[in-house]
Amino acid sequence: MTRFLGVDLAWAEGTAAKPANESGLACIDDTGRVIHAGWARGIDEVVNWVQSMVEPGAVLAVDAPLVVNNPTGMRECERETGSRYGRWHVAANASNQALTRLGGVTLRGRLEDLGWTHTDGLEPVEAGASSLFECYPYTTLVGAAEFGYDERRPRYKRMGSALPIVQRRAERALVCDDLIERLWRLHAGSPPLDLATHEATDSLVTEPTPLADAAYKHREDLLDAVLCAWTASLWHRFGTARCQVLGAADPLVVNGRRGTIIAPARPEQRRGEDALRAAALNAPAASAPAPAR
Repeated sequence: MTRFLGVDLAWAEGTAAKPANESGLACIDDTGRVIHAGWARGIDEVVNWVQSMVEPGAVLAVDAPLVVNNPTGMRECERETGSRYGRWHVAANASNQALTRLGGVTLRGRLEDLGWTHTDGLEPVEAGASSLFECYPYTTLVGAAEFGYDERRPRYKRMGSALPIVQRRAERALVCDDLIERLWRLHAGSPPLDLATHEATDSLVTEPTPLADAAYKHREDLLDAVLCAWTASLWHRFGTARCQVLGAADPLVVNGRRGTIIAPARPEQRRGEDALRAAALNAPAASAPAPAR
């Protein structure tokens, strides 16, 4: 039974004077059972949790930049996020070595030291090895048809400033509750996800989304961690038949590592060779010849 881990990582690592923000955590298995779900603060706590969940062949998806080779500007995978998912109102923030908030790079290094394999999605991972990759929940929501976001991403994070703050918080909660209902339906999906199998994820369904900003962010971090874990399961089960590797052609490779994002994708969100490869993988088998009479 393979374990799939998701971490919605706080990019800033925090200090003794100012602790890191919460990181959401989730671990599921092949059946969709939620083995654990919760929160942690700081890289040490996240690493300890990951190591408490790991089993041979585990797959971890992290919502944070894991490989940042560019001194300035934007990574190629971030540019491709906007070019391929922009029609669905999805874009990525720029990350580079000039930023002070690169907790994902630290996390990746710590886990590699503990035996984890970082994968850019371009080469197979050794059998039995535990691997981690970078993901982005918004691409999961619009790239996996199961969620039904055919035209644009759900605005469960930023509602804009056009509405008064009280109304904005109420609208945000409605959008979040709708997203959670769509997640709940995945108990019959492929891969499956059963939110009812753990107290923390079950509460996403049974308790209304809070309006206050801090309480809402607490829930959002867990929600994104669950999306990361499900993305890890989707990638493990279907590979490039249902996901694409953003930044695959980025020439900036340092110490054998390329910054990529593994993202669920519809056919219309793919480009070039990736579109052709996905079409071949998803093509129906040719009809068998009629038997001779």
